[in-house]
Amino acid sequence: MTSTVIPTLRYRDPRQMIDWLCEVVGFARHAVYEDDKGGIAHAELSLGPGLIMIGTARDDAFGKLQQPPAALGGNSQSPYVVVPDADAVHRRAVAGGADIVVALKDESFGGRGFSFRDPEGHLWTVGTYDPWRAGT
Repeated sequence: MTSTVIPTLRYRDPRQMIDWLCEVVGFARHAVYEDDKGGIAHAELSLGPGLIMIGTARDDAFGKLQQPPAALGGNSQSPYVVVPDADAVHRRAVAGGADIVVALKDESFGGRGFSFRDPEGHLWTVGTYDPWRAGT
């Protein structure tokens, strides 16, 4: 099965954030396309069958529609990432300087997880609860 809904995020320094997301959350580089200005035109990071796409925050037509959280004064959306070990990701997030905004905890609906802001302010929730497997 492949992803049919793929979150997209814009970053001021996507090259640094690609490294950070791979090291901390466990994403792998699926594809990284540079632009003619030394930035990242488009990158795809995978985790299991999931995928996110990121790019450089720009002052262009699409950039006027989607901007990093700092430009918005907060988040307008946030990805949820299913992981096998939320405690391990939590340790890496803390070591990587993430701002933990919801403490690591067991959820009443099942699973274990936490929420954090990455170094550029995007809000993420990571947990072991997998809605595709819930109730099976």
